[in-house]
Amino acid sequence: MPSLKALRNRINSVKSTQKITSAMKMVAASKLRRAQAQAEAAQPYADRMERMLRALAASMADQPGGGAHPLLSGTGRDQKHLIVSVTADRGLAGGFNANASRAARNLVRRLQGEGKQVQLIAIGRKGRDFLRREYSDRLIDNPMHGGKKRPEFSDAELVSGVIQERLAKGEVDVVTLVYNRFVGVMTQVPTELRLVPMAPDEPAAEKREDERASYEFEPDEDEILARLLPRALSIQIWQAMLDNEAGFYAAQMTAMDGATRNAGDMIKRLTLNYNRARQANITSELVEIISGAEAV
Repeated sequence: MPSLKALRNRINSVKSTQKITSAMKMVAASKLRRAQAQAEAAQPYADRMERMLRALAASMADQPGGGAHPLLSGTGRDQKHLIVSVTADRGLAGGFNANASRAARNLVRRLQGEGKQVQLIAIGRKGRDFLRREYSDRLIDNPMHGGKKRPEFSDAELVSGVIQERLAKGEVDVVTLVYNRFVGVMTQVPTELRLVPMAPDEPAAEKREDERASYEFEPDEDEILARLLPRALSIQIWQAMLDNEAGFYAAQMTAMDGATRNAGDMIKRLTLNYNRARQANITSELVEIISGAEAV
């Protein structure tokens, strides 16, 4: 059995850890409210933009030579894939980062099994470190600037710029975004979202009326699409980054709450062991004193 001093040191150490995890839980809860509000505020705009683009892709595909813009139709091939993985820069959030990284890894393995060429962009240090262990030769340098406390829209535009550049050079045919979709405080779902080519996924019978609409462009179709589509791509990446931030703080708050409660349970067990050891020492000393007195 450990000595009383060792038990006291252990109890004090766990109490210090409990204070840290409790403080981290409160900080994560505070940041979660702001991140969740920002993600929820941006969601309707991003959803409506995606619906409009899917409808536009379907409308242009029905026209002679339709789907000309590469962000809508891609290159027409399905051989070169680019996967954009979104995770956090920090840990202590349970399996939040690992879940998204595993989803990206499983997608890479599935595509490689089909004979596809795969490249990776890792947004977030944890995902980059995870994927680098197996796919260091497939990782593209992240264009984002490190050290920022919060994601910014300019970061999404940088990633979007890399995608457009590689698409224009013919180095990419399909682009897929893998991230943790924020559903609620207790739920973050690893999600695959195809960014390029943009095509309707719903069956024709289930399309809404606005998705069957015919679009007219004023003043010029090419000019409008040249401005709209890159921004739409940035918005989708930006929404994933906002979901990732909100999901990270939710996962961290939940993890730190569990760690705080576990520390409390450990303190109770250690205190019980300490009291038992202390009582055993007192009993042993009393036995020694009584035995000595009887011997005299």
